[in-house]
Amino acid sequence: MARMHTRRRGSSGSDKPVADEAPEWSDVDAADIEARVVELAEQGKDPSQIGLALRDEGVKGVPIPDVKLATGKKVTTILEENDADPELPEDLKNLMERAVRLRDHMETNRQDKSNRRALQNTESKIRRLVDYYRGGKLDEDFTYNYDVAVELLEK
Repeated sequence: MARMHTRRRGSSGSDKPVADEAPEWSDVDAADIEARVVELAEQGKDPSQIGLALRDEGVKGVPIPDVKLATGKKVTTILEENDADPELPEDLKNLMERAVRLRDHMETNRQDKSNRRALQNTESKIRRLVDYYRGGKLDEDFTYNYDVAVELLEK
C-alpha cells in the first residue's frame, strides 16, 4: 500500500505470530487481566501503553503476551465495557498532539517550509480521521481546528 502523502511504498513490517490460544505459561484469569487493564486506564495510560505494560509487567508477576488471546477481547473493548475508554481515540489524539507541536514551532520559526508542509499533512490526516470517527466515537458536529485541539489535549 502506498503512503498517504508521498508516492512511495512503505517498507514491510513484521507480522504477529499466528496463534489461536494463549501460551500455557501465561495462565492468568481473564477477570484479573480485565481488572488490571481498567486499573492502568485509570492511571491515564493509552491502550497501546496498557498492552506494553501487560507484556512487560504482567498481572501478578506473570506477563501477558497478547490480551486478545488471553481474554477473547481487545484492550479497547475491555475499556468500553468498563466505561474507562478515553474520550478521544488514541490515533487521533497523537496526531493532534503532533499538530499542536508543529503549530507552536511555526509561531517561532515562520521560515521553516518543511515544517509548514508537515503541519498541512498532519492536519489533513486529522480531518480524515475526524470524518471516520464522526457519529461514532466523536460528536456528529465535531470539527477540527487548532483551538479545539489545544482544549481537548489540556483535559
